[in-house]
Amino acid sequence: MTKKRFLATSLVAAMAVSALAGCSKGGDTSTSTTENKPGETTTQAEIPTTAPLEDYGSGTIKIWVAQEVMDFTKTQAEKFLASNPAYKGYTVELEAVGEGDTAQKVLTDIQSSADIFGFPQDQLARLVSANAIASLSEEDQRWVEDNNDAGAAAAACAGEWAYAYPMTSDNGYFLYYDKSVVTDVSTLEGILEQCEKAGKNFYFEANSGWYNPAFFFGTGCTLTYDTDEDGNFTKCNIDYASDKGVVAFKEIIDMVSSPAFQNGSDIDAATNVAAIVEGTWDSGSAKTLLGDNYACAKLPTFTGSDGKTYQMSGFGGFKLLGVKPQEDDKKLIVCNLLAKYLTSEEVQLARFEAAGWGPSNKKAQVSDAVKADQALAALGEQLGFCIPQGQYAGDYWSRATALVDDVIAGKITKDTSDADLMKYLQAFQDDCISYAK
Repeated sequence: MTKKRFLATSLVAAMAVSALAGCSKGGDTSTSTTENKPGETTTQAEIPTTAPLEDYGSGTIKIWVAQEVMDFTKTQAEKFLASNPAYKGYTVELEAVGEGDTAQKVLTDIQSSADIFGFPQDQLARLVSANAIASLSEEDQRWVEDNNDAGAAAAACAGEWAYAYPMTSDNGYFLYYDKSVVTDVSTLEGILEQCEKAGKNFYFEANSGWYNPAFFFGTGCTLTYDTDEDGNFTKCNIDYASDKGVVAFKEIIDMVSSPAFQNGSDIDAATNVAAIVEGTWDSGSAKTLLGDNYACAKLPTFTGSDGKTYQMSGFGGFKLLGVKPQEDDKKLIVCNLLAKYLTSEEVQLARFEAAGWGPSNKKAQVSDAVKADQALAALGEQLGFCIPQGQYAGDYWSRATALVDDVIAGKITKDTSDADLMKYLQAFQDDCISYAK
């Protein structure tokens, strides 16, 4: 199956996301063109605007999404297909697949995988390099950029091309806390002290490459990867082995040494909780756990070993919707139109109401309902201090876990010298660089 830049006809452009309002027939036969990637030949399925609207073929469109939005997605997809006679030959088949498992499942058997699938942006490079996801048309790429926040639009790209439709801009983390225990959330040291005094726990998943950058990025460290247009890692930009990296590492060590500290981020498994760093996906559990004392805030600041104050940072993440390359160009058009509709302003707002997922659509983000959500408000404030999560080599995640595992196990402590901490960070940095070679 060859990878190609998906091309939209003028008929498709007219239908786009507004397909639910119906489709008008044009009078001329025309197709749009766009520049191919170097070395590729892209063909266009000719669907004249004067052809019967039923001429889109037939078949089953398989969709993979997370369990909590499976019924919602099925309802929306069927609504879209019923909106126009052009799609009457298609039905949808849904399967619950967690976003974190999508790439592995797709790459195990691309041919039998879903036609449309939800996934987090850190899996994009793997999908692109395996030719498991179709690139968007130039027109749809502009639509993505115009309608979604900049971080989400960038997350949908590998190199200069967009390969997915942003679905959410809510995959980050912030602080849930019991406001009867923690009355001042401004500093990490203060939060830990209040938890210790009350005999309560503070949860943070320190041995996670998703969470521990909150400290390193907070002190100004960099860890990003460059990829080419085929999704291959070409360079690692990292400076953890630096004075600012040592400051961040020492703050992690201080946090872990607190009697209140518990390593983890699963609210459902947490006990005796006064504060926990987590994401919007667990807001329901947080509300149940904390009850009337439920509160949310951006991450706190901390005072580094150098005496300076730093704002905890981290990743801003996004959920995307991708389309598998198709042998049938007509089915590819329908799949793209459906994916585009499922990520439109209308559906993003409906998904927020149904499941609490935070929109990436700029108009949806400023709706009264979204702005009133405490968790999304805290995340929105925190994202102002974060970097959009790009593509990361698979080995990075396990290596970042190992780095802080040694802290949790007591191999690295407050007594470890700065010189030895620098050696640990240099080894980590060298390994991260090696993953791009």
